[in-house]
Amino acid sequence: MDKGKTFRELHASTFVIPNPWDIGTAKLLQSFGFKALATTSAGFAFSRGLRDGAVNFETMIAHCKELAAATDLPVSADLEKGKGDSPERAAETIFAAEAAGLAGCSIEDFSGDDDHPIYDFSHAVERVAAAVEAARALKNDFVFTARAENFLHGINDLDDTIRRLQAFEKAGADVLYAPGIADIEMVRTICSSVSKPVNVLAVPAFTVAELAKAGAKRISLGSKLTNYTFGALERASKEILESGSFAFSRDAMAYDRLQKMFSASEG
Repeated sequence: MDKGKTFRELHASTFVIPNPWDIGTAKLLQSFGFKALATTSAGFAFSRGLRDGAVNFETMIAHCKELAAATDLPVSADLEKGKGDSPERAAETIFAAEAAGLAGCSIEDFSGDDDHPIYDFSHAVERVAAAVEAARALKNDFVFTARAENFLHGINDLDDTIRRLQAFEKAGADVLYAPGIADIEMVRTICSSVSKPVNVLAVPAFTVAELAKAGAKRISLGSKLTNYTFGALERASKEILESGSFAFSRDAMAYDRLQKMFSASEG
């Protein structure tokens, strides 16, 4: 099966792509009926006791390979800025992603430099163009997502964000993504400003129906499921330590259900 082709076809209508952070959560989310999965750089980092951005590229790619092999679903990867700053490194990122068994990946215009967090416009576009050229050279279909990171790093400039997304589209990106948008009208403006599918990061104020109406094709959760799980652990721990009770366990997924599901997947 060409998972890249399957993944691309999902973008014909609006769908939700959740973000597991290990093999168990990947298998669990597949069992619930989702059609594709995406890695989460933050979720994986937190699961290793690290801050987001602290996982090196080789470790991240190994994690992606592990997840891609654990599920029949297409897996897209959050590869942050990729292997490095140059366009050549962006291209190498695509080849590494394909070799890991991924159906797609995203690369950001976030530089990792706190003093200059967003790559200059022309450099960002050159990186996207190089990544696109690499993706087109692959044997199988591969869905490349270009991300404009302004809103995640305190640069609330919608005009510049749209300018970047339009340039990324012109450079050949398959999907466009500006995480950190929390206003449905902004989502609508972005979607109407480009012709390629737009990914939107879910926030509590959004619903799938509203995002579909606004024009979004893909809705990702980022680290939200990881954060939710950590929040559940925090609430359970507070109950144990402060109340000496265990009522939290009523909401737990049944041991027997997990045993049955994971036993079925061993073959």
